[in-house]
Amino acid sequence: MSFDRELQKRSNSQCELCQSDDANSDYAVPSSPGNKLEHHSWICATCQQQLDNVALADPIHWRCLNDSIWSEVPAVQVLSWRMLHKLKQLDWVSDLLDIAYLDDETMEWAKASGDDKEMDDSMKHLDCFGAVLCKGDAVVLVKTLEIKGATFDAKMGTVVRNIRLVEDNPEQIEGKVNGSQIVILTKYVRKSNP
Repeated sequence: MSFDRELQKRSNSQCELCQSDDANSDYAVPSSPGNKLEHHSWICATCQQQLDNVALADPIHWRCLNDSIWSEVPAVQVLSWRMLHKLKQLDWVSDLLDIAYLDDETMEWAKASGDDKEMDDSMKHLDCFGAVLCKGDAVVLVKTLEIKGATFDAKMGTVVRNIRLVEDNPEQIEGKVNGSQIVILTKYVRKSNP
C-alpha cells in the first residue's frame, strides 16, 4: 500500500525531518504498531540513508532534529527521538533529549526499536584509554605504524582527522595519513581533544 500522495500533502512535499524540498520517499517507521498512514513519514534520500546507516550520520545535518522533535506528527517525533539517541555522544543532543516531550503512547513506540538502550562495550569503538570514538573525531597515533603496501610509516604523534568507524569491527577505524586512506587499530590511537 502506498501513502505517497497523502504524505506529500501532509508534509507540503518537504522532508518531514530536515524540511528539504528534495523529499521523495515514503519511509515506514521501523517497529511501528501497524501499517497505517500515521506510521509513515515523507523524507529525503539524505535522511533515509543516514537513518538506515548511522555510521554515515552527519551531525550538522541532524541539527534539524531541534525542530522535528516538536512535530505534531507522531511518526516524525519517533524518528527524531530515535536518531537523537543514536547521536547521544554529541553535546547538544543530551540537552534536547532532556526537554523533548512525547506522550506515553508515542514514547512506547519510540522505545520499541531499542535505540535508547546503551550499546554494550563490545560494539563501541574505544581508543587506547577507553574513550568512545565517533565518526568525524580526530585521533593521535600512540605508536609508529608500518603501513603495508605503502612507502611510509605512520609516525607516533600523527593526527588523523575525520575518522570513519569500521561498522562490523569495533577494533578498527579508517583515516587518511599522508593522503592515503588506511585502516588503523583502535588500540594504537587516543582521541584528540578539540
